[in-house]
Order: sequence, then C-alpha cells, then structure tokens
Amino acid sequence: MKRLLVGAAVCAAVAAPAAAADITPKYTKAPAMTAPQAIYNWTGFYIGGHLGGAFADNNSLEGGGGRFLGGVQGGFDYQFAPNWVMGLEAQYSWLNRNTTGVTFPGGAVVTGRNDQLGSVTGRVGYTWGPALVYAKGGFAWRDNNAIGVSVAGAPVPFATTGNNKDGYTVGAGLEYMFAPNWSAKAEYQYYNFGNTTFTAGPPTVVGTRVKDDEHSVKVGVSYRFGWGGPVVNK
Repeated sequence: MKRLLVGAAVCAAVAAPAAAADITPKYTKAPAMTAPQAIYNWTGFYIGGHLGGAFADNNSLEGGGGRFLGGVQGGFDYQFAPNWVMGLEAQYSWLNRNTTGVTFPGGAVVTGRNDQLGSVTGRVGYTWGPALVYAKGGFAWRDNNAIGVSVAGAPVPFATTGNNKDGYTVGAGLEYMFAPNWSAKAEYQYYNFGNTTFTAGPPTVVGTRVKDDEHSVKVGVSYRFGWGGPVVNK
C-alpha cells in the first residue's frame, strides 16, 4: 500500500507540469492609439493685399487685353460644424491702364476709362488641415466708366444706355494658413456690369453694344487677428 501511494504521488508530480504546458496563455491586444486631428481655426477678422491681372471679353472697350491690378482686402470668417467656414469680405483693386480705345470705320474712336474695381461678397468654404477651398459672390462696383467719342481727334457728341457703375461678382479660390496669423490665397473673380449701347453719335458707332465685364486672377496674403493655432479635435 505504501508503495502504491508513493507511486501515485510521483506520477502526479510528473503529470502536473505537462498539463500546465498544454495550457496556452491568452493575451488581449491593446487598442491602437489614434492621434488627435488638428483643425485650424479660421474664425476672426483679417486684412491683407493682393496682386494679379484683369482680362475683359473681346466684345468690350478693352478688347480682351490684360491689365495689371493690385489692391487690398479685409473681412471676417466664422468656422463651424467643424470643417465649414462662412464669412464676409470687402475687396478693392486698382488697374494700371485706365484708358482704352476702339477704332470704328470712318475714323471714329471710342475710348473708355475704368481703373478701379470693388466688391463686397459673402463666401463659404470647406477646410481640412491648414487649407480652405471656397466660393464667393455678391455686389460689385467700378469707378465711373467715362466714355468718349472722337472723329479725327475731335470730340463729338454721343449718347448711351447702360454704362452701369454697379453690378455683381462671383468667384472661387484656395487659401492656406502657412504660419500663425498668416494665410495666402489664389482666386478667380468675375465682375459683370451689364452692357453699354450707343444710341447717338457717328453713324458707324450708333447701335454698337459693348459688354462691361472683367475676369480677374489674384494672389494675396492676409494677416488674421486672434488666430490661436490649431484646435485639437479629440
């Protein structure tokens, strides 16, 4: 009996480590850490300047030629939801060539002067990281488009309809925050002031209808007040 008890104890001692070796430990993998996403804060006032070019349609007193422009802009943006941005912007531009002329048969020359453009627009855009793509539209203004008609260098009387100072504008662009408080943008903007029709003057000019519009391409830089750096979306 004693021998049986000793033998059973020895067998149990040998079998226990073997059984333990057959049990595979199970580990639970920790969830991967997700880095917080940085959302840049566009809310606040800004001012800045821009440079670019303006191009009229062929059916205009500018005849489709390009002109250099430069100006200033200012506005306010509000960011919400959280990647959408809406705002209001005022913009004013000066054009370098303010007098243009079109020659008609019989020696009649029609000149026009338009050297300033302005706009007040709303804009809405979508931002990801430091970039913002946007569309804009609203009220447009230009300086008085003074028109003159001459024959052989001598001014002659004429009359027109249209020749509006006020109109509308639409555009789109891309803006990028490249440093705290600073952003740069590139945008296209179209200005439309209707049409001008000559109702009196030299016979070759009467009945002529010209389009009053401008296409512009601009690059600009703005300083943003109160910019606090990226907002972390946890």
